[in-house]
Amino acid sequence: MNWDDFDAFCQVVDFGGFSAAARALDRPKSSLSASVSRLETELGTRLLERTTRQLRLTDAGESLYRDMAAPFAQLRERAADALAQGTAVQGTLRIAAPYEFGAHHLAPVACRVMREFPRLKVHIDVEHARVALFERHYDIVFSAIEHSFAPSTVVTRRVYSLERSVFAAPSLLAGQAAPEHPEELAALPLLAGGEDQGWTFTNDTGMRAEVDLREPRLRSGNAEVRLRSAVAGLGVARITATFCAEAVARGELVPLLPQWRCEPLKVYALLPGRRLVPAKVREFLSRLEDEASGLL
Repeated sequence: MNWDDFDAFCQVVDFGGFSAAARALDRPKSSLSASVSRLETELGTRLLERTTRQLRLTDAGESLYRDMAAPFAQLRERAADALAQGTAVQGTLRIAAPYEFGAHHLAPVACRVMREFPRLKVHIDVEHARVALFERHYDIVFSAIEHSFAPSTVVTRRVYSLERSVFAAPSLLAGQAAPEHPEELAALPLLAGGEDQGWTFTNDTGMRAEVDLREPRLRSGNAEVRLRSAVAGLGVARITATFCAEAVARGELVPLLPQWRCEPLKVYALLPGRRLVPAKVREFLSRLEDEASGLL
């Protein structure tokens, strides 16, 4: 009996299907299907009911998964700890990150690490919505939300603090004076992030001001959508300076309220709470922090 077939079965259930498990494990879908079929043949029972829309455990499959999932998860954790003790940077590094951060800050670091370590592969999922913590067995989840409520199985580590400002197209301001106080933004259409409820500003004297965002012209968690809408003259957007630098250089956007500062975008690196951090994760974060030092 092949114990890898039991593990393949548990992983397919964990990921909710053959395709998702194949992507996460970097294995052919046909290989996982063959493992589960072989296990069913050896046990003489059906474990999974396969349909075009979903995967359902049979009674026998549910019983087997309940008995085997925890031991195999522990074995994988022990194997990860054993690998972490080594210095070899290899295997697949799986990362999830919000779009505004991943597209402009992780890509150069990933390229640098892959050049240095030819046996390392990097998978980066750039998300527009909030990432479910380690739902797809990520090694690192970057989040713009401070997960102070995260379980003990998650280690939180802040990496970046990105400068943000409010920007608008010159066409939006044509024929009128640029706003000088955040309160004046209420007279302009606003382009809000998916979870933005208000924008907070401070000036050099410590004065604070907040702009209400309950009824923005546009609401989207996709930073690219907000950027394009701002360039089109549809409203004022709060964007990280690095993300819109090219549009500003081309004159498509201009910064507003130079005497006021927005709250920075803080991005945290969330790691599974293992006792040991794998070498591939250590190296990636080390180089990311080197890159960040020029921005902090």
